Amino acid sequence: MVNKNVTRRGREINSALIKYGFGKFVNRSIKNKILPSKDDNEYSILLDPELPVNLRLMFQELGTAFIKLGQLLSTRPDMVGEKIATEFEKLQDDNPPISYDEVKSIVERELDGNIDELFSEFSKEPLATASIGQVHAAKLNTGEKVAVKVQKSGIADTIDTDLIIMKNLAEKLHNNDELRKFNIPGIMDAFDHSIHIEIDYINELINMKQLERNFADDDTIHIPVAYSKYCTPKVLTMEFIEGTKMQDVIDSTDDEFDKPLLAKRILDSFMKQLLVDGFFHDDPHAGNIFILDNDVVCYIDLGTVGILDEDFKKELLDLLMMVADKDVKGVINQFVYMGVLDYTMETTDLKRDLRDLFFRGFNDESGGINDILDKLLALMQEYGIILPNEFATMARSLSMIESVTSSLDPNADMMASVEPIAKGTIKEKISIKNFISDKKGSILYYKNMLKSLLPLLANSIHKIENGDMSIRFELDSLDHIVNKFSLVVLIAALLISSSLVMTITRGPMLFDMPLIAVIGYFIALVLSVLGIINYLYSR
Repeated sequence: MVNKNVTRRGREINSALIKYGFGKFVNRSIKNKILPSKDDNEYSILLDPELPVNLRLMFQELGTAFIKLGQLLSTRPDMVGEKIATEFEKLQDDNPPISYDEVKSIVERELDGNIDELFSEFSKEPLATASIGQVHAAKLNTGEKVAVKVQKSGIADTIDTDLIIMKNLAEKLHNNDELRKFNIPGIMDAFDHSIHIEIDYINELINMKQLERNFADDDTIHIPVAYSKYCTPKVLTMEFIEGTKMQDVIDSTDDEFDKPLLAKRILDSFMKQLLVDGFFHDDPHAGNIFILDNDVVCYIDLGTVGILDEDFKKELLDLLMMVADKDVKGVINQFVYMGVLDYTMETTDLKRDLRDLFFRGFNDESGGINDILDKLLALMQEYGIILPNEFATMARSLSMIESVTSSLDPNADMMASVEPIAKGTIKEKISIKNFISDKKGSILYYKNMLKSLLPLLANSIHKIENGDMSIRFELDSLDHIVNKFSLVVLIAALLISSSLVMTITRGPMLFDMPLIAVIGYFIALVLSVLGIINYLYSR
């Protein structure tokens, strides 16, 4: 059955390729495996100025999976080029609605009950519709007004069929030397993962609850309440938001909304998501933001989110600060540190182009730091440098946020929201308490290190006894070596014991830490300094 579906779908995709002018290119590429082409114009379609538009129309016609892929590629101008990326931003994820009878059948099957008993009210007309599902207004028996998102039948099977074809094509493209650097199969694997997360509504439920926890202490940000009892992988029931759409706020001309305040709240809250929590709304355009009473910001549609680990958050923050400071050398070094640039790469031309980008980007006529990030992505493309997916996702989300906030307040300053976070991070980096605050992690680290060290020492001793290992002393006498080794062991013992003592909360304290632990660290520091001095003078 799957093979038949793939074959049928393959014919549909091939027809679309022919319809939008890509048939000759694809078919010729297949024939080239047998007979090389002598047609110099074979790839002329790639130079057609209508190529981006034709690609968008084709993806739109082919449906959900292609629309989602196009939206993903719109975040990667470093891969597909700026024109195609910009055109893909216009892809609309919408489809005709399914009938109420079908909706009723899905809801009753998923929630295991009669829709009239599950809800006191349920609208027959959808509030909104998309390719994956549609939303209906309803009311729970307990009186809460809710929005119910219902996934269309068969959508998962359709997506899986398209993914089989897409991955097959990706493997073929990967065989091209010029395209191999883009790791298209890897991108398809990431896309496969992300779209399957999106079509499982339990993931959106988890995302909503996590973001709600992250802003639990901030009454200026609201996340819709999710009702777990009425949620399944294909049905999501959440609070009905009756605020004002962001676009209506932007278009308003009266004083009902404090637009500069809203711009600041949105920037502050998003930078917290991005740089503090590492868990952020990755599609925060105006349609996904509502404004409630008292200028409270409400984020909706959390089907997909961006997740950054601790290291990447810090690396990203450092990079943003270097960009803001127009530190060309710092940006290049940071890219090397992040593994984006090879340290052996010749960077003279890149430095020149970065200086030019920063000079022209930081002026009154520029589009702000988001515009600079977009141009940075384009510049990386010119140099054949592929940035991590996390960076592209972050840049796309920042672009949406800056578009919203600059429309609210032309003077909105994104870096003003970044600087307090940066100062807090710097303070954290130089804090001894935070340096050793992860007590359990430190103990486990030293425990595992010792577990690894003891067998290594035993193995080494065994080899020495059997004559399988020889030790050569050249510059230092045996006494000096023993003394230095003893000092190293003593320092290590002090560090380990002081870290263990950090778990003790009783007794005298200094700097919010056990006094005995502070003394241990201090002695280890003094011994380390004396050891270094002794080493330098003994050479």
